[in-house]
Amino acid sequence: MFGQTLAIVRNTFLESIRQPIFFVLVMAGGILQIFNSALANYGMGIAEEEEVTGDDKLLLDVGLATILVCATLLAAFIATSVLSREIENKTALTVVSKPVGRPMFVLGKYIGVTSAILMAAVLMFLFFLFAVRHKVMSTASDTYDGPVLIFLSLAVLISIAIGIWGNFFYGWVFSSTSMLIMLPLVLIAYVLTMSVSKEWAFQSIATDFKPQVTLAGLCVLMGVLVLTAVALVCSTRLGQVMTVVVCTGVFMLGLLSNYLFGRQAFNNQQVGVIASVEYPSTSTLMRGGDQATIKFKQAPRASLNPGDSIYYAADPAGASMAVPAHERFAGSLTDNDAVFIGKDKALTIVSVPDETSRTIVNIGGINLARQPREGDYVFEHPTETKLWAKAAWSVIPNMQYFWMVDAVTQGHPITGRYIALAGSYSLVQVTAFLSLAVILFQRRDIG
Repeated sequence: MFGQTLAIVRNTFLESIRQPIFFVLVMAGGILQIFNSALANYGMGIAEEEEVTGDDKLLLDVGLATILVCATLLAAFIATSVLSREIENKTALTVVSKPVGRPMFVLGKYIGVTSAILMAAVLMFLFFLFAVRHKVMSTASDTYDGPVLIFLSLAVLISIAIGIWGNFFYGWVFSSTSMLIMLPLVLIAYVLTMSVSKEWAFQSIATDFKPQVTLAGLCVLMGVLVLTAVALVCSTRLGQVMTVVVCTGVFMLGLLSNYLFGRQAFNNQQVGVIASVEYPSTSTLMRGGDQATIKFKQAPRASLNPGDSIYYAADPAGASMAVPAHERFAGSLTDNDAVFIGKDKALTIVSVPDETSRTIVNIGGINLARQPREGDYVFEHPTETKLWAKAAWSVIPNMQYFWMVDAVTQGHPITGRYIALAGSYSLVQVTAFLSLAVILFQRRDIG
């Protein structure tokens, strides 16, 4: 079974990179990076000490968007060609009639298509990294980056020349030959470019390397994996045009998911943001009677008087609420028995030290998910959840999880934990869509 799946993967990969659209879209992605560098100088960005500054912030945004759009279109075209066209031409029947299960057939197709898409996306990302190294020429005094232009041009021209030569003399497929040679050559060209400065002086590769930009690109590649799975699902039932339309629709919905569904899924209004939390010597706020004093960054937008319940969460919508819903404490805050071991459980304000501070107490040992911390949002009420919006928000791939441009430009580090969470999310989405593809293909008449 492994050998059969591997054969399907290999054939799918080769068939994908041999398609003319593969070469066209990859080269279009590279050419667009040149235009992005020329057009981004109208961003009028403010120079800050981050990995990208000034107008390069717009270059980062537009450059990664170019990769994502080109990869989405490529996934739709290739997935249609390697699956729906095989169904129409009855070639899929030949494979399935052998001792090859339909689930393994779909899995092999996905891995083959994904390998080709990742190859294209990595190549386009290298083009983008060259553009980031070159930077935007914002003023007339800026000069061209010679190593970028020379090394990249040589890598691309040599790849195309070998592709033409091999096609003319040996009948090799031009697109696949050029792409297979271009990827390692462009990677070597990038390493050489990073080894010298703009003035052709030797330097450490780490001098101009942008780790946060690279991690942002890795997140985009994860999003491409999800969109490729969507394209494969569509290709089990739809033709090329409709597959492109559906993939574009999912892509747009994924970008707007937070606005269309996320803000509807959790309904709450935060009244302030915690600046610091102070605990008495023996208090943890996790036991009945424990107290803590929270200080807000500015005066809360609600009164928050003694006896009022209080809630906190890590997000402004209250989706990750750390305090369970409870009734307002109706007893006396001076009754130790009621506060420490009473049947009523609540997180309640006990005093107001000043305008920006509130002292809170755990009544009866309410079960908190965690202690409050700096940056948490504070609420007066528990969060209301709309199931339809939450379901749509959960099912539709949220492309904002893979879009880390704002984090890079604002100096917020992309941590290894976030990469792991984004990878887990993309794995869950890919698994779900592949399962749907198998279900649709199982009942598809291919005879």
